[in-house]
Amino acid sequence: MVEQTKKRFITSDDLKKHNQPGDLWISIQGKVYDVSHWVKSHPGGEAAILNLAGQDVTDAFIAYHPGTAWRHLENLHNGYHVKDHHVSDVSRDYRRLAAEFSKRGLFDKKGHVTLYTLTCVALMLAAVVYGVVACTSLWAHLISAVLLGLLWIQSAYVGHDSGHYNVTSTKPCNKLVQLLSGNCITGISIAWWKWTHNAHHISCNSLDHDPDLQHIPVLAVSSKFFKSMTSQPDRALNIAGILVFWTWFPLLVSFLPNWQERIIFVFISMAVTAIQHVQFCLNHFAADVYTGPPNGNDWFEKQTAGTLDISCRSYMDWFFGGLQFQLEHHLFPRLPRCHLRGVSPVVQELCKKHNLPYRSLSWWEANVWTLRTLRKAAVQARDVTNPVLENLLWEALNTHG
Repeated sequence: MVEQTKKRFITSDDLKKHNQPGDLWISIQGKVYDVSHWVKSHPGGEAAILNLAGQDVTDAFIAYHPGTAWRHLENLHNGYHVKDHHVSDVSRDYRRLAAEFSKRGLFDKKGHVTLYTLTCVALMLAAVVYGVVACTSLWAHLISAVLLGLLWIQSAYVGHDSGHYNVTSTKPCNKLVQLLSGNCITGISIAWWKWTHNAHHISCNSLDHDPDLQHIPVLAVSSKFFKSMTSQPDRALNIAGILVFWTWFPLLVSFLPNWQERIIFVFISMAVTAIQHVQFCLNHFAADVYTGPPNGNDWFEKQTAGTLDISCRSYMDWFFGGLQFQLEHHLFPRLPRCHLRGVSPVVQELCKKHNLPYRSLSWWEANVWTLRTLRKAAVQARDVTNPVLENLLWEALNTHG
């Protein structure tokens, strides 16, 4: 009878030493994996692993990966286990809730949202093209501009969904949906978006690791940006995928009769779709922020601290894309957005049980909170007596990412 291989153990402090490129270890449920070379093949990009390297990443792994992903881990196991591995009460409840959602099939029941949304996008696109090309009325052109802005909003939601999970039955079809809804229709490079968006989820509201907070020199949500703060995510943008967009959109605009209408058309369409970007700013700008990389052991706590929900009637779910439930989305990014409203009461109870914030504000309240945050940072930026602000503009223009 072959004797079972004896387990080898390391401490959490030992694990922390392996957190640099070329030497990356992580642990999942106390089992250690060497991802030093595999990190470049990670579908979610390198940043997601680099930001959590040297830590237990169980909660983040559960949040981002389906059950089928577990079988791929064994090839990366280096034989070690973390002997002082500890699971907090919050993490234990979070994992139990994720398992319950999985058992109920919520991660797989997509509610045909993609089909409905893409159908809506196709109809709006046809209406926009007809309104611009076949109609001579100024009002028809203005309505087409509004429809185009709404089209971009809905298409971006589908691109967002396809980046978090397969919205179709196969991966090739999912990639096709990504390219169509993201690159071709909205002009957003899905490759770039997935890279930065995964970093955003993993490092939610980290001032130097979350690219979605870094809008210097235009906006600042914290005076800590005025010190020599460097962004960590990769700057490289994949621009090849948006060539289709920059072919059809200028061509469409060229059918308008004069430059005045063209400028108005572009402005209105961009202004309408900008509402979506405002929404995402409201979800995070006024929430709690921190510096440094995320901690794998406080996944639930960081997501609740770094997000705000926007309260609204259920009929507004189409406009907000369901993503007004940003906290629920951050806790369960693979959960189709058609379920976010339904799981909200359960998440609220869990936050209440562990005395964690669950903030749900109206659209106007969230705007007030966000403007107050921006004003506070602006007032601090005006303080010329503060020595750390002396080279603010230089630092702002040279921040990476």
